[in-house]
Amino acid sequence: VQLQASGGGVVQAGDSLRLSCAAAGVTYGSVDMGWFRQAPGSGREFVAAISRIRSGSNTYYAESVKGRFTIFRDTESTTIYLQMDSLKPEDTAVYYCAADEGRKFIPSMSSGYDYWGQGTQVTVSS
Repeated sequence: VQLQASGGGVVQAGDSLRLSCAAAGVTYGSVDMGWFRQAPGSGREFVAAISRIRSGSNTYYAESVKGRFTIFRDTESTTIYLQMDSLKPEDTAVYYCAADEGRKFIPSMSSGYDYWGQGTQVTVSS
């Protein structure tokens, strides 16, 4: 399984960005997927996740992004997206996508994910 994250950039507070994570080597909707972020000097932080299709494609969000970020799955490919609206300077971080093939999905637990993308930088200026 290979994950390719893209879509990061430099924006101003209040702007929007959409991150993409293309997954190769997986069947559409067969894995749970999530987004994490890591700011300089901080640990990896859960952002959002979406469960596999047979589990209901349930979505999960960190409190800090709830109502501003939306995670969704492309209906025709193995790509997931993170739509980020009303961005704040504190959203500045490297964003990573991850995939979990395991039976028990704990969305916010980074150690439970099996595969990780390379990260894409998001910088929000005030």
